[in-house]
Amino acid sequence: MGGAARALVGLLAVACATAAAQAQEIVRSRQNAEYRLIAPQPVETRDRIEVIDFFWYGCPYCNALQPALEGWIRRKPADVALRRIPAILNESWAPHARVYYALEQLNEVERLHLKVYYSYHVELLHVSKPDVMAEWAVKNGIDRKTWLDAYYSPEVDAKVERAKRLSRDYTVEGTPTLVVDGRYLTSGALAPSLEGMIPVLEDLIRLARQQRARR
Repeated sequence: MGGAARALVGLLAVACATAAAQAQEIVRSRQNAEYRLIAPQPVETRDRIEVIDFFWYGCPYCNALQPALEGWIRRKPADVALRRIPAILNESWAPHARVYYALEQLNEVERLHLKVYYSYHVELLHVSKPDVMAEWAVKNGIDRKTWLDAYYSPEVDAKVERAKRLSRDYTVEGTPTLVVDGRYLTSGALAPSLEGMIPVLEDLIRLARQQRARR
């Protein structure tokens, strides 16, 4: 490679590094406007960047976010892993969390997670009532006893209690809330709009990726 070519490569490298630094600075400048830092929390996804979706089935904003969030899930980078945690900010939210964890126990989240939102917000189903949800489970192809065994299982009891603690630890104030790598939190209240949560999420993933590269 000639001297001129080496100089050009060097200039391009500097330009790329400068652009990356500027982009990172722009994201940081939006702290407390579109996201906030929280006390670092343990990340359970190891070598992949962790995104946590704190949600509540009864939240109309969570329901409205689902199309954009599902679209992002389908195209999310390979180095990013999604975890869902049902937020519990008061005891009335706990039965909704129990529904989610019963689905998880039965490996039915992928098939029925969005159906719960639809049943609550469109069909006006009383998701908090165990008997109602047992009938709902039967209508959706799950044996009643199998559902109730999962719903009242010790494993689901433990997960509900853990969701309460995590909602406090992550300082979740409302839903929907997204947390990136146990450190960066955005929400419907912080982002420019519900749809605007996804671009903020993608910026925070890039920021987390850069932070990991420095370790």
